[in-house]
Amino acid sequence: MRPSDAVPIDAPPFLVDGNDTPALVVDAHGTVLSGTPDARAFLGHRLDLPFPSDSALIAPDASHTAGTFSGETTLLTAAGAPECYRYTARLLAPVSDGGPTWLVLLARTDVPATGQDARDRAERRSRLAHVAAMSIGTTLDLHDMADRLARLLVPDFADLAVVDIPVTVLESNEPPRALIEGVSGLRRVAVVSEDGRVPPGFGAVGEIMPVVGSSMPLAPVSEGSVVLASDMDELREALRVSPEDAVKLIPRGGHAMVAAPLVVQDRMLGVLAAWRLGTEGDYDLDDAEMLVEITSRGALGFDNARRYAREHRTALALQRSLLPPLLAHTPAARTAGTYVPARDEAGVGGDWFDVLPLSSLRTGFVVGDVVGHGLGSTVAMGRLRTAVQTVADLDLEPGELLGHLDDLVVSRWLGHDADTGSPDLAAVGATVLYAIYDPVDARCTIAAAGHPPPLVLRPGRAPEFLELSPGPPLGVGGMPFETVDIELPPGSLIAFYTDGLVERRGGDIGDGMARFAEVMARHRDQALETIGPEVLAEMDPPHDDDVALLLAATRVLPEGSVAEWELPADPSVVSRARELTAEQLVRWGLGELAFTSELVVSELITNAIRYGGSPVGLRLIRDDILVCEVSDPSNSQPRMRRAVATDEGGRGLFLVAQMTSRWGSRYRRTGKTIWAEQSMDPSESPFGERLLDIYDVDL
Repeated sequence: MRPSDAVPIDAPPFLVDGNDTPALVVDAHGTVLSGTPDARAFLGHRLDLPFPSDSALIAPDASHTAGTFSGETTLLTAAGAPECYRYTARLLAPVSDGGPTWLVLLARTDVPATGQDARDRAERRSRLAHVAAMSIGTTLDLHDMADRLARLLVPDFADLAVVDIPVTVLESNEPPRALIEGVSGLRRVAVVSEDGRVPPGFGAVGEIMPVVGSSMPLAPVSEGSVVLASDMDELREALRVSPEDAVKLIPRGGHAMVAAPLVVQDRMLGVLAAWRLGTEGDYDLDDAEMLVEITSRGALGFDNARRYAREHRTALALQRSLLPPLLAHTPAARTAGTYVPARDEAGVGGDWFDVLPLSSLRTGFVVGDVVGHGLGSTVAMGRLRTAVQTVADLDLEPGELLGHLDDLVVSRWLGHDADTGSPDLAAVGATVLYAIYDPVDARCTIAAAGHPPPLVLRPGRAPEFLELSPGPPLGVGGMPFETVDIELPPGSLIAFYTDGLVERRGGDIGDGMARFAEVMARHRDQALETIGPEVLAEMDPPHDDDVALLLAATRVLPEGSVAEWELPADPSVVSRARELTAEQLVRWGLGELAFTSELVVSELITNAIRYGGSPVGLRLIRDDILVCEVSDPSNSQPRMRRAVATDEGGRGLFLVAQMTSRWGSRYRRTGKTIWAEQSMDPSESPFGERLLDIYDVDL
């Protein structure tokens, strides 16, 4: 049947091309309402007459009131000879009150099918459908699934099988409703032949297939129809494409083709096409029905894979946007991070790391692992990371920070109903390790919530895992988090990681940690940015979990970069503190910062004496920035306020905030420390015209 001869209908189940197949529209009583010219000549009787009484083409009973069905029948030709046909009937819209009407497609069979033939076909169809279900449903990778689907047909069903998928589907976007002109087209993702070779010029894997317009013979595939073709010359002429494009679509030596769409809810997910090259015979309606059954199963698998790929890509993009730069340099350390998502169906997880610049040149290191995989775990990871950053800005000790984080999970996030599927619930059971390194005294303070200990590599010593007493994972509540202090001499390297690096299913995590230490020992002297990828390649972690690895090469401030004094809590020492500050800055060659620094020290010392008690500590730290610290034994938290014109005080911290780039306070194990940072370049100091105008100062 040629496309131009077809009866206008709504998406027929099959469009047979080049087979001279008659098509009829029949009512429930067996009367032919219309038909193609082929049917008119082929049947040899008027179309307004009913079928002969011995031709049970359609049985008008209650069992055939909807859907599509098929069978076999014997009809008389124009010459009066009986011919055996296979038919497929599809329900059309009802015509007035005359009951349903049917579209009927006929295919000649040379010999009436025997009962054994029918059983063989049914068994073959069942076997292929079962193999399709078993093979397609075991993967969520579109390319792998397409290859399996094509291999299912070769060599029993086809000599060559191909799968083409819309580019939008491969990019994890919404599938198109129809492949018409203007759509980006199809990309070939699988080509399978019996001998493993692709015919010369035929579309290879990765190529974009030529766009076939809506009037072309392959266009009905986009409407959910199967296309059968046996006249390649007619097909080639009807495609109306260049000879080069025709070779991409029609393999050399091909003489029969059947193509079926992969459709789910009117969305086109791809096309499966089978070709016969050396095998004799054409494809018939029975073959088409078999291919429809296979593609219906394949389409569901493709849709699941597409949805998984979209979620995986979204989660991965979200997670990568939440991770810090892989390379970072702070006054305390040089860091290099490596993140590898799960490569199997497990999907992106909730592993993360972070590097947090803290006050007084210190740096915080964070590594964490949220339970589970997928978008919910990634969202929970993002919320936990934000919470850590917020609480870390309070300059708390690691154990205190984890305690606040645990309280947050218990009090705020556990209140959600589990049935709501809130991503906050994924934070329950998460593990976190938090460490603070101080380059002034080369000490690192560490606490963990259920997380494996870091690996420490000191110069001249074998790698060793830090002995921690980790508290429970987040969400348990009521348990303290112990803090451990260690000294890290110059040239030390510390590795923070998640359990996906060292844990193996069914294996002992201790064995994985020992191997990790051995691998790190071999790579410790390489460039920092190359260690992580090479260690992960050698460790070869399982594909079912993601991995985060953060390496920190610590540094110690050079000798002479710190000056500190202890002063009594007496107002008379304020002037002495100013003198000490100015003299030290001159020795460092920073005399131009003396005026601003003296004012900052004066205000901070005065407040410490007035509200803090004795003794008062003063410390200056010189690196890329200048840090002024004043410590006292009080735990009262300073706060800045804007004094009115009649107030005698209350302007000290406001002045400090205006004259420095940033300032703050942190609690120590006894007392607190107020700190303020200044740029080493006087031209970048915020102290200038604006401040002078505020207080109407004329220097």
